[in-house]
Amino acid sequence: MDSDLFSRRRAVRFAQLLDEANGGPRHHVRSRADAQLTALVAVGRRLVAERPVVEVDAEFRAGLRAMLVAAADRDDAADPVTGAAPKTTARGALLGGVTARRARARGAILVGIAAGAVAVSGISAASENAVPGDALYGMKRSTERAQLALASSDVSRGQLFLDFARTRLDEAATLRDDPTGFSAVLDDMDTDTRQGVRLLTTAATQHADPAALDAVNAFVAGQRRAVGGLLDGAGSAERDRTRQSLALLDTIRRRSDALRAAITCALPAPVGSDALGPTPAACPLGR
Repeated sequence: MDSDLFSRRRAVRFAQLLDEANGGPRHHVRSRADAQLTALVAVGRRLVAERPVVEVDAEFRAGLRAMLVAAADRDDAADPVTGAAPKTTARGALLGGVTARRARARGAILVGIAAGAVAVSGISAASENAVPGDALYGMKRSTERAQLALASSDVSRGQLFLDFARTRLDEAATLRDDPTGFSAVLDDMDTDTRQGVRLLTTAATQHADPAALDAVNAFVAGQRRAVGGLLDGAGSAERDRTRQSLALLDTIRRRSDALRAAITCALPAPVGSDALGPTPAACPLGR
């Protein structure tokens, strides 16, 4: 109860600060949470100032409208058995007023959530092509972290990391005139690659199933060709840094092949591991 009250007070104070930031009258009250809420107001104003032009899909708009209308109809519906409108007493009128206010509040919250979802999805879509240094690049990386948090399994997370490594490669291709930025993005690419490979190789050995290794090999084959393309026209420093990423991909392919061999000859799951996952023993001769 106390937690609900505190949250409600924070929400009211946040609304007041938003109102003041948009030119509304000042409220002569202060809260211990003002510093944190003011920072959130600043973030909100920045998102509004930098929001892209977003066109809401007509089908989504129609579906949202239908959902809101259906919710309103349920609140106003007659008795489902008799078909009669509910009887109104003094107490019922009072409770009805409270219920109506709550229904309106729920409707407002629903509309707010829907509008927020539309805005955030629009910003996320606009951030897809952002590169380091762009205003929306932080949103792009935050979206990736959210995808990881929502992934249903280690295999799914591993495949997401490999997808992010491909994305980092695309970013690196746009930063070839910026040696520092180019190297930093390749560092992030290699980090995503290692994390994805570690999750997939671990899953393969735990289940003695090489299917996850097929995903690793397919990634290495395509990624190696694409990374090799960065060597064309690159300067000396960029070529050296690119070769490091190529060497990592070659190491991953060798690890994948060794794990596949260990699974094929039914070796026990490896005990040791490193940044690329389990480190398998060699398959004995004759097995």
